[in-house]
Amino acid sequence: MKVSKIQLAKEAFKHKGFIGKIPVIIRMMKSASKKGGYKPHFKDVIVPALVLVYLISPIDLIPDWIPGIGILDDLALLTFAIPLLVKEAEKFIAWEISSKSNDIMIEEAEIIG
Repeated sequence: MKVSKIQLAKEAFKHKGFIGKIPVIIRMMKSASKKGGYKPHFKDVIVPALVLVYLISPIDLIPDWIPGIGILDDLALLTFAIPLLVKEAEKFIAWEISSKSNDIMIEEAEIIG
């Protein structure tokens, strides 16, 4: 049974609602690029980015044409990287909620004061 990288990626992206977290990840990256924005943990963002580059690259540790084991390196990297990115997205959501509540408290203090 031959499985393409695209099919493999689709299955891996279903992990813990990864597809649903893509808008959160985009907001996280935008916030991280702003001064005073969210500062993600280095490992939880860089490792998934490097895995994405590896998956797109035509160079593989185990060539994909080897039946059965050809996609194991890709699968192993995806199963390692996606939970890191999902975990960082969840941390960002908590940060986003706490920063919004802090902004509301500051605005209320300015109105009262």
